[in-house]
Amino acid sequence: MESPFFLLTILLFLSSSPAAVKSKPGASNDLVRSSCVHASYPSLCFRTLSSYTGPADTPRDLAQAAVKVSLSRARKVSTLLRRRVALAGKSKRERAALSDCVEQISDSVEELSKTLGELKHLRGETLGFQLSNAQTWVSAALTNEDTCLDGFEGVEGKVKSEVKRKMSNVAKVTSNALYMINRFNESRG
Repeated sequence: MESPFFLLTILLFLSSSPAAVKSKPGASNDLVRSSCVHASYPSLCFRTLSSYTGPADTPRDLAQAAVKVSLSRARKVSTLLRRRVALAGKSKRERAALSDCVEQISDSVEELSKTLGELKHLRGETLGFQLSNAQTWVSAALTNEDTCLDGFEGVEGKVKSEVKRKMSNVAKVTSNALYMINRFNESRG
């Protein structure tokens, strides 16, 4: 029969192995914290990525997670804006601005979806090209979000304030996603 001391020694050894350390939530949070520190919106970055339920153990995981967060929020805003356009009683200018925003956020959803697909299927021989595509698409999504808000120039009221708040939030997580893609790109070289 093994002594209790021997079993305790084995348990301590196993719990300090690299596989055990990697699976600890604290290790993922350390990577998230160190990765988010220089993001455009560090506290938002940490909050959204530390609560992310998927893998967050590598810079690639974080880039994918950040794009998923951005895509999820863009989809929610897209649904909200589509409902807003359907409501009657708005000025012609406000309806036009909302319609433009629906188109812009729809384009952002498409670009973020393509980005996520690209990040999920990275291949060694085309990695640089794929990351360049991802950076381009996320940058385009950011531009779309800004363009949406430009359409509300000269429009006042509750709808403008709500759209501005929602689009600003999507733009912030999208900016952080672009940062994570850039960071992943830099970490591989």
